[in-house]
Amino acid sequence: MANMKKIAELAGVSLGTVSHVLNGTARVREPLRKRVLDAVRLTGYQPSQLARGLRRDKTNLLAMIIPDILNPFFPGVVRGAEDVAFANGYRLVLCNTDNDHGKEVMHLNALRTYLPSGLIVIPSDFSDLTAQTESYRRAGAAVVCIDRLPRNWIGDSVTINNVDGAANAASYLIGLGHRHLAVITGPLHLTNSQDRLKGFRRALKQAGLELMPGYMQEATFDRAGGYSKTKILLKMVPRPTAILACNDLIALGALLAIREEKLHCPDDISLVGFDGLDLTETTSPQLSSVYQSPYQLGAAAAQLALDRVAQKDAPAKHIVLKTELRVRDSVAAPRPDSEAIHTTPRRKSRSVAS
Repeated sequence: MANMKKIAELAGVSLGTVSHVLNGTARVREPLRKRVLDAVRLTGYQPSQLARGLRRDKTNLLAMIIPDILNPFFPGVVRGAEDVAFANGYRLVLCNTDNDHGKEVMHLNALRTYLPSGLIVIPSDFSDLTAQTESYRRAGAAVVCIDRLPRNWIGDSVTINNVDGAANAASYLIGLGHRHLAVITGPLHLTNSQDRLKGFRRALKQAGLELMPGYMQEATFDRAGGYSKTKILLKMVPRPTAILACNDLIALGALLAIREEKLHCPDDISLVGFDGLDLTETTSPQLSSVYQSPYQLGAAAAQLALDRVAQKDAPAKHIVLKTELRVRDSVAAPRPDSEAIHTTPRRKSRSVAS
């Protein structure tokens, strides 16, 4: 296997000259530089990034930890982060926690030994990263939390405006005439779930409406959670005429439950999701949803991490991205009474920014 010593022998230069050429640490006369590069090409030498990182106390790696690689929202986040990292000469290393805080801690401990320049984390359930990432910051690595924030987090972050997104969705439903609105949240120990519920409550309060007992259901952020909680809501008296599902996977589970109860969306019940996944355009009916850009979320996080690498002492930055309500066929005005047949025509997609 070729190494720097072999390169120096082939080029007829010192080991220090090879190091300067490969690392750009000092200017080398062009004839010598060309001899070194020719020797590199001849041997197919690849410098060890880990060894280089040990000399510099960091590598050109950005580490990223996400809670669920099977959630169709997260690949877009990863792609956005990877594109920014690659464009700036960095490589992205990805770890999945399965929403398990213990697994998250194991990844954090292992990744630290690779001396990454930055760490991007979507926290797992019950995550508390403030103390766990302190060793990264002491080593000069950037740490950015995205999508949801752990307890007591005061470092760099990129989130979306969950409050306004949920409020706009609920307000739209209220504007159609709905007065019996229900909400299926994600786990309420997560900040994004808390904020979406806050926005939903704000819209009801502004309209002079109350959230009826039982109309708020807490679920897991998946189809099973949406399915089970919608089954409960559909047995309520009076039955809600509209549901805000606090992510699109919950909404997909809700659609299945509505069909199983021999009801029709939106004739019997309107439904709005949250995230704006591409698959919401392929459901029947097409699902209205609060859109957020996963790509923009990941790209902004990677750029913030690189900015922090360049300016370690700058104040913490908190980026909040906007959402957009995309109205499709899953919403309509409520039926005048439970016996009426609703005949609202199919609606084209419309956008309401927030």
